[in-house]
Amino acid sequence: MTAHNIQFARLSDIPTKDLTAHMSDPFVAAHMPLLTGTWTDEMTRDWVAAKEAHWATHGLGHWAFLDHGAYVGWGGFEREGEDWDFGLVLTREAVGLGRAITKRALDTARRDPLIDSVTFLLPPSRRHTGALLRLGAVQEGDVELHGERFQKFRLRLS
Repeated sequence: MTAHNIQFARLSDIPTKDLTAHMSDPFVAAHMPLLTGTWTDEMTRDWVAAKEAHWATHGLGHWAFLDHGAYVGWGGFEREGEDWDFGLVLTREAVGLGRAITKRALDTARRDPLIDSVTFLLPPSRRHTGALLRLGAVQEGDVELHGERFQKFRLRLS
């Protein structure tokens, strides 16, 4: 097994074409009900600008994830009402990296005195929730976001 070398970078550091290709992959779309239509480079640029603005406003946001310098996905934190929601979207080749990336991201959240818990919103297509439960997350029920239903889990950080 090859040792991984995970780095966190800004989405703005990743070539637009790489992000567009990732967001256009049917593997990704299968678990992202809010991802509709054809993803374009223009949409990618607007999306990256919005994610960068979130960093500027809240001091925390989404990263690009690299393994040995190669892009393997994106994710991080975003305000959903009063909650800090964590999302993770990996390339199909990088699915096995989720645990290590999530642990490192949660360590970042634990160091922020303003974050006492993190939520995870999973679409109904995500039936395997054991990893979240092993982290200590508790299911709070279903919520609706932009007309789509999600399972909501919460992890207390303190």
